[in-house]
Amino acid sequence: MELKKVLLIGGSGFVGGWIANRLSERGIRVNIPTRRRDNTKQLILLPTVYMVDADVHDPQVLVSLMTGVDAVINLVGILHDGDSRKPYGKRFAAAHVELPKKILAAMMQTGVRRLVHMSALRASEDAPSAYLRSKAAGEAAVLGAASELDVTVFRPSVIFGPGDAFLNTFASLLRVFPVMPLGGADARFQPVYIGDVADAFCASLTDRATFGQTYELCGPTVYTLRELVEYTGELIGRRRPVIGLPDSLAYLQAGFLSLLPNPPMSPDNLRSMQLDNLTDGSHNYPGWQPQSLEAVAPGYLSALRPNLRLDKYRCRAGR
Repeated sequence: MELKKVLLIGGSGFVGGWIANRLSERGIRVNIPTRRRDNTKQLILLPTVYMVDADVHDPQVLVSLMTGVDAVINLVGILHDGDSRKPYGKRFAAAHVELPKKILAAMMQTGVRRLVHMSALRASEDAPSAYLRSKAAGEAAVLGAASELDVTVFRPSVIFGPGDAFLNTFASLLRVFPVMPLGGADARFQPVYIGDVADAFCASLTDRATFGQTYELCGPTVYTLRELVEYTGELIGRRRPVIGLPDSLAYLQAGFLSLLPNPPMSPDNLRSMQLDNLTDGSHNYPGWQPQSLEAVAPGYLSALRPNLRLDKYRCRAGR
């Protein structure tokens, strides 16, 4: 399969930026639809990346975006929805369920066969959180089209790397608070490096062996949330006592945080953490050898340590 042009839906976010960079390095044209062009200046600088003003939730717009496209990558995902109806609210439904169905319909209408879709680790229809239930519904729609289209689904764990909203969020909080009260402190994760995720997405595009398959993308090590926060504090020079909260206080804290403009936590996030965010290794991507957190995180988090910044300035000044 020759790949010349990719439609990257949800490409203006953290994961999308890395995938766009990887594809651009290979000389592949990448079209990224967005309604916030001003927020994508870094991507515009990539030589084969083009930002397109478009509303991807409009079925006719999707059809027009797929003209001449060889493959589609769907990364659209949101973490919060204030609508508490079951099985999931309107925002989760629109982003995680209805949009994938619209993408599939547009592909069938235009003859584009290749779709790589991002789901979420532990997504299932009976999951405790609306986020995971909605992700499962979207994933089911994509896999249900496997007899007509060439689809691949990836289920990553929490993703870390330069510019992430995961470890960097903890770093920001640790710089402010002398003590870190933490809901879900014992929840377990296998954080995965963004560079490895981007490589898997890009490599799968032309790999026929991945058609119709679902892969879980996880790092090599299991950590509790408490351990991740403590490690972040160590790297940035802000060691803080981490106090695990009982469920009642954890949900109270999450409810308050969910009211913030960019919530670091919500009650639904806590419900997601009732399930360990782990893999048994049976659905790894072929040849999967992910980098460890310890190999990557110091490179971007240690730069936030005040004394290290001063040392760099002193070295530059010859002191």
